[in-house]
Formats: sequence, structure tokens, C-alpha cells
Amino acid sequence: MRTEQWVTNRDGVKRRGFYPEQFLLLVHVPPPSAPLCQLVSLLAAIPDGVLDTAIRADEAGSEEDLYEDMHSSSHHYSHPAGGGEQLAINELISDGSVVCAEALWDHVTMDDQELGFKAGDVIEVMDATNREWWWGRVADGEGWFPASFVRLRVNQDEPADDEALRAGAGGAEDGGTEAQSSKNQMRTNVINEILSTERDYIKHLRDICEGYIRQCRKRADMFSEEQLRTIFGNIEDIYRCQRAFVQALEQRVNRERPHLSELGACFLEHQADFQIYSEYCNNHPRACLELSRLAKLSKYVYFFEACRLLQKMIDISLDGFLLTPVQKICKYPLQLAELLKYTPPQHRDFKDVEAALHAMKNVAQLINERKRRLENIDKIAQWQSSIEDWEGEDLLVRSSELIYSGELTRVTQPQAKSQQRMFFLFDHQLIYCKKDLLRRDVLYYKGRVDMDDLEVADLEDGKDRDLHVSVRNAFRLHCGATGESHLLCARKPEQKQRWLKAFAREREQVQMDQETGFSITELQRKQAMLNASKQQATGKPKALSRPYYLTRQKHPALPTCLPQQQVLVLAEPKRKPSTFWHSISRLAPFRK
Repeated sequence: MRTEQWVTNRDGVKRRGFYPEQFLLLVHVPPPSAPLCQLVSLLAAIPDGVLDTAIRADEAGSEEDLYEDMHSSSHHYSHPAGGGEQLAINELISDGSVVCAEALWDHVTMDDQELGFKAGDVIEVMDATNREWWWGRVADGEGWFPASFVRLRVNQDEPADDEALRAGAGGAEDGGTEAQSSKNQMRTNVINEILSTERDYIKHLRDICEGYIRQCRKRADMFSEEQLRTIFGNIEDIYRCQRAFVQALEQRVNRERPHLSELGACFLEHQADFQIYSEYCNNHPRACLELSRLAKLSKYVYFFEACRLLQKMIDISLDGFLLTPVQKICKYPLQLAELLKYTPPQHRDFKDVEAALHAMKNVAQLINERKRRLENIDKIAQWQSSIEDWEGEDLLVRSSELIYSGELTRVTQPQAKSQQRMFFLFDHQLIYCKKDLLRRDVLYYKGRVDMDDLEVADLEDGKDRDLHVSVRNAFRLHCGATGESHLLCARKPEQKQRWLKAFAREREQVQMDQETGFSITELQRKQAMLNASKQQATGKPKALSRPYYLTRQKHPALPTCLPQQQVLVLAEPKRKPSTFWHSISRLAPFRK
């Protein structure tokens, strides 16, 4: 963001102009420019001369000139509404052209001045004067929306439907040839965009690895390897995989006739490599927390800003750069969907593109699912900490997902005694608890059942042959290894059926985890239990904060700040909200 301020150079001369806020960290100081001195000391390990650009900031005649010089460097990637592109958009709108953008994420808003939409929606851009917020229109209305939530359509002159392209196909031969040529050009445009964004993305990853990570490793006094792993995750692994992917992609491009290029097979060959994004996306919240902590220390602020300037990167903070891989993995299905749209069924690439689209959607959904599962482990740890008289190993040693919960009657031997218990079905194990007689929201641990070597038998209503008691809505859990047996009864037939389906889902979940390699690390488990114990010590649960853009007051005109981006959300049906944690919250001391 650029703000208009007075800036004093080393000669004491004041100049007024617009400057990027990050750059002011370097130049908006009294002589002899103390922050620059700090920068030089912080970057002592960097060769001499590389800070010339920053040091000459107030000698070049204008800090604003330097700002423009930095932005005119060879950067092809930029904010979707930055620089010349933003000017071009406004010129198109002024000329009466229809400019369309495609939503990358859902934009959920409670503000009647903002435009809500879902990932995949097409928005008509009506005003792009502001860099951060655009004014647009969809079928349901008009309003402001964040420019970073969308990408411009590759083919702005795209017809409303395929019929328009085929108009006159049954008429003159020239008309059919022209329509086919137009569609070939549109496919070429999509292919060019895929290649262009991949090249820009590679440069972006290289800038992070060489501009930030390499310089951080030179400063062992400031960063430990564990700290760097927290901040940057496995982005170096992603960089290596993406380089191989881009090289393979370039080899499949038909330079003379781009619309004949076959890219689908390349995505299929590398789909397993994209799994590494899961680790990065899961780590990203921790990286943001660590960067937020370091941002409170001025030497880290100066250091990161110097790294950005030395690498000649655009004026975005480090956490903004680190968000790009998260955004990238959910963009592939959108690009492949657009490529498939302009690939005729008779094209040699059609089946591969179709299969690649399905594969990349599965990759993104798998990453979403893993992220959701890891977010649940804190809730599971908190729930366990609320249970009285807990015995045995922690839940998180084997489990990471609550499948189902409810009240059942447990019939025990030898007197066929009936006990009302609350049962909680997790992957790998079933926990049962007793309610407190006076405080019904307090639960006492009573035992667990191992689900890994268990058979579930549906019983008919009538007399049980083992316990010789009459039962209704009953089923039996039998362990083949130990011979242990549990007879459980539900109140209603439909409740029994829900439990039987839940047991089947539990086995499916375990099998899927084995196939995808999902597991909780020892560090994640310990951190979750530590957080739960701290929360238990405070006597009340930690409040779950809503995204800032859902809590800010209504604005009469332009929003004052950007909302948090909802990453990794494709144009797919939403998962129905689970009621399990709501049920648990009514039966345990903590509240959301």
C-alpha cells in the first residue's frame, strides 16, 4: 500500500509523495538513516554492493522514482489488479467492453455493500479503479469484492454459450471455418495462460528459496533450522517438483500450432507429486503465526524487507508470498476445466484433460480433507481433557476423527445388567462414558473398544441367546482375538441403523487413511495436548474467532481492508455441517 508522507533524506531535504509502507521502513528515518545501518549489520553475510539500490533511495532524486523502478523490473507475476493490467482493465470497461473474472474462492459476506459469490462464478467487472477492491455484478446483484479472490477470464470475447460459436455451422463453409478458428484461438489462449502462470510461479518459488531461505540460513544467530521449517514448510521440495513439471509441460507444447498441444498427460504423470502440497497447506497456519510473532521484532522486519529488495520482488509481505502455493493448488482444476471447455471431443488431448481435471480435483479435495482433519485434533484433545477419570493412552495416539456419537444401553454379563452410556465412535476406537447424576454435562470415562479387530452383528428383536434377555434395536460388537463381546441397544430402529452405518464409515475412513498415508505426527499430538492442558488450566475454552471481514462494521462505500482468503475451496458442493461437535459441546464443560 502506498501512503502520502513527508520523507527526509540523509541531507535533511524533505520531499512529499506517495511511498510503499514497507519502503518507509528503510527511508522514513532521521539522518544518518539508522534502519539502513541496522539492515547492513543484519545482512553482513551478504556480499558488498547488493544494498546499493536501497542505500541510493534518497540520492536518486525521488523515492517515488525508486518505487517505480522496482515495479518496472522484470516481474511477470503481480497482484491481479496491479500496474498496467489494472489500467488496461479500466480502459476496456471505459470502451464499453464486458470484462469478466472467475472466482477462485467463495466470498462470504454479511455486508449489503459487498458482492457474495461462490468459487467458479463468473463476475462482470464494472469498476477496477481501486487496486484491492473492485465493483462487479453477478446474477443476484452488484457490490464490492476483493480483487485477489478472482482471476480475469482468458477469453474476454468468449460467446455466451457454445451455440454462438456454432452459429451458421450448417450454412456457408466460411462461417464454419471461422467458428472453428475462433475456438482454436481460445484453446491457444488457455494453453498460453497455463504456461505463463507456471513460468511466473517458478520464478516466484525461486525468489522465495533464493531471496529469503538462502539469506536466512546465513543468519544462524537469527533463525534455527526448525524455525525455518515452520516458516517455509516444504516449499523447497515444491520448487524442485514444479521445475520438473514445467519442463515436462514445455516439451508437450506444439509451438507451431499451440491449440494442438497435449497437456493432459503431463498432469496425469505428475499428479502424485502434487501430494506434497498437503504438508505445505497444513503447515501454513503455523507459518503465519510464527511470522506474526517475528513481525513484533524490528530486526526481523528490516531483515525480511531487505531480502525482498535484494531479490527485486514486488511489494508484498513475506506471508503474502508464502500464500501463493496454497492458492496455486486450487487453481489447477479451474485451469483444466477451462482447457476442457475448449477441447473438442475428437481432440487427442480430450480424454487426458478430462482425466487430469478429475485427478486434480481429487488432489485438492484430499488436501482440504487433511487440513480439516488436522484442525480437528485440537478439538479432540480439548474434549479428552474435559472427561473425568480418563485412563489409558491419549485419543490422538490412534484417532483423529469423530465419526458418530450418541446414547446407547449397554447390557453386561453376568446378570444382564443394563447401563446407560454415552458412546463416541472415533477412527480405530469406541469410547464410552457415564453421565454425572447431578451435572449431566459432566462425563466420566468408563472404557474403550478397539475397532480394528471387531465384528459388528445386527441382531433381531427378541431373546438374546447368550444373555437370555429380551432385546430390541440391538447389535453386538465381538472381538475375534480376545473373545470380548458388547451387547448394545438403541432406543429406536432408526438410531440403530445410523450406528450400523457409522461403523461402516469408520472402516472406510481407516482404509482411506492407510491408502493416502494420513497420520498425526508426534509433534502435532503433543502440541494439541499441550494446548488443551493450558486451556483447561484457564478454566474456560479459547474462543474461536471469526474472520475479520465477517465482524467489521458496514461501510457506506469502499471496504477499508481485505478479507481473509478462503483457500482451497473449489466449485464443488459444500460438505454438510457436522452436528457431532455440537452434541459433544452439550455433554462437556467446554463451549465453542
